[in-house]
Amino acid sequence: MKQLLYIVDVQPSFNPSAALVSDITSLAGKMPSAASVERHDESVTPFERQLGWKPGKSDVSLVAADRIFIKHGYAPPREAVDYLLSLKLDRVLVCGIQADTCVLAAGFAFFDAGLHPTLVPWLTVGSSLDRSGELGARLWKHHFGAVLNSPEELGL
Repeated sequence: MKQLLYIVDVQPSFNPSAALVSDITSLAGKMPSAASVERHDESVTPFERQLGWKPGKSDVSLVAADRIFIKHGYAPPREAVDYLLSLKLDRVLVCGIQADTCVLAAGFAFFDAGLHPTLVPWLTVGSSLDRSGELGARLWKHHFGAVLNSPEELGL
């Protein structure tokens, strides 16, 4: 099975645990990987004006991935979607920060592009609304169907 690990916003602004960074880094070392980093540009996405919060202007990915894509807002950039499409993948494994927002937005973008997004829930945390990520996993299952239950399902 041809697959890639897509890592959503594992960056300093979201304060991920060392264990999460370590576990994602370990998996990224076993397969092709790509990551998004959310950066602040108020002229593109009004986080500060509307939400009173903003990601860092110079955040970097805390996981070394094969490709890094900078995004502004919730969804992955078009360049990331085009890159994944060019690889002709069987599925895109998705993990990272904010299962119920940015991770879910990646799922919608990948699904709409004809990719097969698959959530890796044990490597995903939720937003402040639901830090466990269970809400995001339930939404993912409802909209895309593909949620792994264990590392054995990775097919490595």
